[in-house]
Amino acid sequence: MTITALASVYPWLKAFHVIALIAWMAGMFYLPRLYVYHCTAPAGGVLSERLKVMERRLLKQIINPAMIATFVFGVLLVLTPGAVDWSSGWWWVKLVCVAGLFGFHGAASRWRKDFLDERNTRPQRFYRIANEVPTVLMVIIVIMVIVKPF
Repeated sequence: MTITALASVYPWLKAFHVIALIAWMAGMFYLPRLYVYHCTAPAGGVLSERLKVMERRLLKQIINPAMIATFVFGVLLVLTPGAVDWSSGWWWVKLVCVAGLFGFHGAASRWRKDFLDERNTRPQRFYRIANEVPTVLMVIIVIMVIVKPF
């Protein structure tokens, strides 16, 4: 199903989709880094409480709205005639990676709740490694969309 009227605003949809994606990714790069610092903060201390506020604001005021906007503009792009060749492999790889980003977003939200309740048991190394996941997914997505290798 496509919506013909979207074709006339396709460049705008694409621009807003990329803008929202950049904001989402910036937050997804930064949130696990805050968790790395939070691991060293004594529970209930000033630094721990400050990081809780920063994590909440980043997630609620930047990451979540940017994710929603990315999704909405992405759906509108998919509904634009000719925007997606459903038989191309690149599209399906991109879709799997986007699902991975949504999954990572959900995991990062759960980790914030662990810090909020002072129940984090993961070491700094876990969050340092987790910090690389959005980067890898983003690289694959960009290559699939720009290069369309298959």
